[in-house]
Amino acid sequence: MATVGRSARSTFVIDTRPLKIVAYRRLWISTIITAVGSQLTAVAVPKQVYDLTGSSAWVGIAAGVALVPLLVFGLWGGAIADTVDRRKLLLVTNVGIAVSSVLLWAQAAMNIGSVWLVIALLGLQQVFFAANAPARSASIARLVPAELLPSAAALGSTVMQFGAVLGPLLAGAFIPVVGLSTLYLVDAIALTATVYAVWKLPSMPPLDGVVRRAGLKDVLAGFTYLWAQKVLMASMLLDIIAMVFGMPRALFPEMAQHTFGDPAGGGFALGVLFAAIPVGAVICGLTSGWISNVSRHGVALTLAVVGWGLAIMGFGLAGSLWVAAAFLALAGAADMVSMAFRGAILQSAATDEMRGRMQGVFIVVVAGGPRIADLLHGTGGAAFGTAAAVSVGGLLVVVASVAMVALLPAIWRYRFSSAS
Repeated sequence: MATVGRSARSTFVIDTRPLKIVAYRRLWISTIITAVGSQLTAVAVPKQVYDLTGSSAWVGIAAGVALVPLLVFGLWGGAIADTVDRRKLLLVTNVGIAVSSVLLWAQAAMNIGSVWLVIALLGLQQVFFAANAPARSASIARLVPAELLPSAAALGSTVMQFGAVLGPLLAGAFIPVVGLSTLYLVDAIALTATVYAVWKLPSMPPLDGVVRRAGLKDVLAGFTYLWAQKVLMASMLLDIIAMVFGMPRALFPEMAQHTFGDPAGGGFALGVLFAAIPVGAVICGLTSGWISNVSRHGVALTLAVVGWGLAIMGFGLAGSLWVAAAFLALAGAADMVSMAFRGAILQSAATDEMRGRMQGVFIVVVAGGPRIADLLHGTGGAAFGTAAAVSVGGLLVVVASVAMVALLPAIWRYRFSSAS
């Protein structure tokens, strides 16, 4: 009976075996700090921009300006991560993120009042973050054995979603008590812990031992490699399909007011809608022990994306706030599963000399997809109504996913192997 109990528990409780590896545990802890701290800044920047200008248009401008370095340096940072010691790159970029947070705190504390300074510092921080993220993700396969890659991916995805829930809650609680500028300072102080954790990591130079400067040729080589690797290409396309057609966050404010009865200035329903997806993802992550027992990663990824589309369809048709929240939570759970298997595929199906570039492309996909979705859902909701825009978007996720797998069946046939 004791043996059965342990087996059942390991099937449902998140697999923590990768945390027994000291180096991975340090990287993971630094990821927790980054996930929560970055959300503090993600709340503080638009709040400060709005306070300075009184205009939501300026908030949109700030987001658009920040997207440019994220896209450019996500690709270039991935190439750099494949040509230098990843530990050193993580050190440099973590220090850069921390310094930019200190500068954001300084300008807010001194009440300089320049919106362009805030936007410039945000752009600087995004440069360092965009170069850091591919190196961080590409390092995982160097720190854990291949059979634990799915579990490591699930652990990483769970803490990122946890940060998406806890960070904004802390920011909302802290601003009235300690002031907006302190959010930047807390983030900067916390980031010093990530610098120490990265300092203690082992050296991770290129496997061929050749450290060199990354250029445009390396970036283009990454795209050539991606085009040739159909499994990797399909995993990226599935994420694009899910996010572009099925991320309806641009319609949350309108739906909260006109469908679920919030007052004009915003209210409880709006908070529920924004929180439901990450809450569902966190709950799924904490019960994701079964993920390490699945070998058909391509099938699991495809079904998770289809499940996301079906859940979004249900959300679009829901007339009750709690039914809508339940469907969004299911969508979050499906997204968590897709993130775990997509992360494992990117780690195992790509060679080490290309992992950084694949992670860089993925950063661009993750950053760009939801913003395209905002445009599509915003215009679709205005033209056809929110319910139609959301439910049709979910249907398109299902149809496009099935069509994509039919065109690239390698993803459906892909099986994870510890020898990958």
